[in-house]
Amino acid sequence: MDRFRYYQNVCTQSYSYVWWDWPRWEREIDWMALNGINLALAFTGQEAVWQRVYLSLGLNQSEIDEYVTGPAFLAWNRMGNLHAWAGPLPLSWNLKQLYLQYRILERMRSLGMIPVLPAFAGHVPRGVLRAFPRINVTRLGSWSNFDCTYSCAYLLDPGDPMFQVIGTLFLKELIREFGTDHIYNADTFNEMRPLSSDPAYLSGVSAAVFKSMTAADPDAPWLMQGWLFQHQPDFWQPAQVRALLRGVPTGRMIVLDLFAESKPVYQRTESFYGQPFIWCMLHNFGGNHGLFGMMESINRGPFDARRFPSSTLVGTGLAPEGIEQNDVVYELMSELGWHQEPLDLQQWVANYAERRYGTRNAEAAGAWQLLLRSVYNCSGPCVNHNHSPLVRRPSLRMATELWYNKSDVYEAWRLLLGAAAELGASPTFRYDLVDVTRQAVQQLVSEYYLEIKQAFESRSLPELLTAGGVLLYDLLPELDGLLASDPHFLLGRWLEQARATATSDREAELYDLNARNQVTLWGPNGNILDYANKQLGGLVLDYYRVRWSLFVSALVESLNTGTPFHQEQFNQAVFQLERGFVYNGKRYPSQPAGNTLEIARKIFLKYYPHAMRRGRAGAA
Repeated sequence: MDRFRYYQNVCTQSYSYVWWDWPRWEREIDWMALNGINLALAFTGQEAVWQRVYLSLGLNQSEIDEYVTGPAFLAWNRMGNLHAWAGPLPLSWNLKQLYLQYRILERMRSLGMIPVLPAFAGHVPRGVLRAFPRINVTRLGSWSNFDCTYSCAYLLDPGDPMFQVIGTLFLKELIREFGTDHIYNADTFNEMRPLSSDPAYLSGVSAAVFKSMTAADPDAPWLMQGWLFQHQPDFWQPAQVRALLRGVPTGRMIVLDLFAESKPVYQRTESFYGQPFIWCMLHNFGGNHGLFGMMESINRGPFDARRFPSSTLVGTGLAPEGIEQNDVVYELMSELGWHQEPLDLQQWVANYAERRYGTRNAEAAGAWQLLLRSVYNCSGPCVNHNHSPLVRRPSLRMATELWYNKSDVYEAWRLLLGAAAELGASPTFRYDLVDVTRQAVQQLVSEYYLEIKQAFESRSLPELLTAGGVLLYDLLPELDGLLASDPHFLLGRWLEQARATATSDREAELYDLNARNQVTLWGPNGNILDYANKQLGGLVLDYYRVRWSLFVSALVESLNTGTPFHQEQFNQAVFQLERGFVYNGKRYPSQPAGNTLEIARKIFLKYYPHAMRRGRAGAA
């Protein structure tokens, strides 16, 4: 068996854990222990330490405030992608997170895990330039549709003596505060192009980062995300990858091959040129809902990596950007760490259904076989961003193609409902019924979208009004009601957790804004619009449905007046509605309402015949 079973992604800190209290952390750490996880990030509370370090270097509070983001965006602040957006961070936040980190570390260590602490990657606040006028910094380019108001990080030159001063000061302070298990993470070029492709420059950067670690802890190995190599492969050619990796002594860096189930890097880098690596399944982006998996690929991948010539594999890992979706994929991946060869997936999934519901049920088992061969069997380089029209800003050019046969999901839906009489008392069954019904409705939204588009293009107003009417006044409200019946699919829960973290009304408003913006606009102007889309009771009705309503109205008006539909004008109008949702301050229920089984059955009886008709028409 491999040395490490790793868990987390730097982004999970923001997409999933951001508002967690101690009881929720304790449950997660216990889940990690039960699944044999022995290596995991422990990033909570670091802002309090940075605050201390920056003040000791002569920065003032306003210079720190203009650098740090709000809580929901800290993952990207820590990697140098973003500053100031949705901030400033209240000092009470730093203090509460510090105390939370003590408990997280105590629990992880007591269960035999190795917590990975953050280290200095080279990014600094602008205030450092005032405090040290002769310091040698360069400005990186902008990140992901943000301009330099919120991005374009200052990167300290690896040769500048201050690189070691700041890096070592931070790590020594961190170790003094939290103790250490001697593994650290830093990502200097996450989704940011280095200023030079000269191998000497790149190995100089990694050598500087590593030197600042070992000055504070001589035993330090560096755990680095390998995302950058597959994210910008045009830049990271063999010479550049080798230079960055070889700037650190062989064996003192562990690389996370982060997206190995889809785009493995070890195969094209001769097993990371001798540095140890962990084969990771990324699976999820932005914490999106939507049934998805590459279970065949996951089932083979780690074993192929072990057999690779001169393989330096030292473990397997789970590295999702967001959790609390597609449990089956994570169950499989965490189980594979204990096996010597691939599993019989059909047998495994039959056992999974029985374990999950506490009893053997033929209809549930049949549903899972259908899901295994469809939604959970994406092959090739699959990238799971949910592009369903349901959760994207409407246009006449929306993606509706799928990697699986839709009728398999409709049939699995029918079978699960058939099992409800026997399994309905099981919370895991009800959750799965919501999730599969949600997926079926997501498919139906695409069907109605195509009907709306077709009616508009053939200038048929009655058909446009019919399809638009069903979508707006029945299907989306039904979906919202279904989601609102399960505690895991509530917008109110996400927002209340955010508000509960606050120590004043003003903080509560800031955290509410952070929580809403992340799952919708992701930035002031929809910079990464709908990247972290979720399907939640409240969000479907007050955000997605409002957009669809404006879209259908715009198409109807276009047909009525004979004027063309302008996407750009629509985008400007719909942005006002999207922004309105972020700032509307409305409180949403944080407790579920309604009977899940009855709501799911009602939707099924109403829409299943239509779904199967469309499915057959599509197949024909």
